[in-house]
Amino acid sequence: MSDTAADLRAPALPKPRGALSEAVIGRLTEGTPLPAVAVAAGTDPYGDDLQLALYLCYELHYRGFSGVDPALEWDPGLLGVRRALEDRFLAALRRDATRHETVDEAVAGLLVEPVRGASISHHLWHEGELWQLRELAAQRSLYHLKEADPHAWVLPRLWGRAKAGMAAVEFDEYGGGRADRIHARLFAALMEDLGLDTTYGRYVDSAPAPMLATVNVMSLFGLHRALRGCLVGHFATVEITSSPASRRMAGAMRRAGAGPAAEFFYDEHVEADAVHEQVVRREVIAGLLDEEPSLEADVAFGVDATVHLDERLERHVLAAWRDGRTSLRGRGLPARSDTGARMRATRAGGPAGTDDWADMSG
Repeated sequence: MSDTAADLRAPALPKPRGALSEAVIGRLTEGTPLPAVAVAAGTDPYGDDLQLALYLCYELHYRGFSGVDPALEWDPGLLGVRRALEDRFLAALRRDATRHETVDEAVAGLLVEPVRGASISHHLWHEGELWQLRELAAQRSLYHLKEADPHAWVLPRLWGRAKAGMAAVEFDEYGGGRADRIHARLFAALMEDLGLDTTYGRYVDSAPAPMLATVNVMSLFGLHRALRGCLVGHFATVEITSSPASRRMAGAMRRAGAGPAAEFFYDEHVEADAVHEQVVRREVIAGLLDEEPSLEADVAFGVDATVHLDERLERHVLAAWRDGRTSLRGRGLPARSDTGARMRATRAGGPAGTDDWADMSG
């Protein structure tokens, strides 16, 4: 099978994590009835079950799942459950994440760099190990193997300067017309350097709820025209914070000997996202608010929600790593398959309580 054919394959369905996600999977595979939408009311809005159920619903709008009828993308029952899950998630975000009333205040907060060690990229830059870089890449593959796709939903909902600026940045994310430079493909090359499986959706079962939430919020904002301002706020957060974080990540990849493609992915984002930041601030945000000033609170909330979810993920990941544990669900990642990678993995060690680095001789 060619690389292109492999890229287009729909992923396998993940394992359920509770009653909600089990019901959604049952609907997708066997057409079983769905629970009343009220069942979402008593579920943790940030928890594994709700976030996986929401992820399953959203992925029907991207690549779907192997063996699942594509027509289920518009199944009324699934859409009703998705709406109930979204309402609970969004209500929690509005309650917990709202910090700023204006875009200027929200953006100003993004320009303040976290202190050393207070972010994942700081930790990896200064003291991260190869097994931690692999774990982070596996988690982030849920987004980066479809990088820019959730944000593309907003393009038909913008016009003028905002649309032109957004399209310009997205064009870069999609390789500027070159298939080999599409950022999702560059991330797949990074994963190969780290000895990871590049199959789309491969690591969903390993991803903890805080990671699922950071991916789901993009689709939540992107698939609703009423939340277009929130999506612009999310996009601005990603682009404004990316360049300095990518610089640290590139340094972490070099220090750990991750490989040239792993380094290149982040080197590319250092330069590209420094430019994108200016376009997003001066054209996308300014253009949107010139046309629709009433969306300012939504843009600010989009920033706040993104920061809130990123901080939840950072707390989860760093707490696990500082205890010497895997940040992933289950027992961690399987051992790397290539000889050079195995040697580096042996030098790097692995998290306590996992079989990540077992059977290095075979």
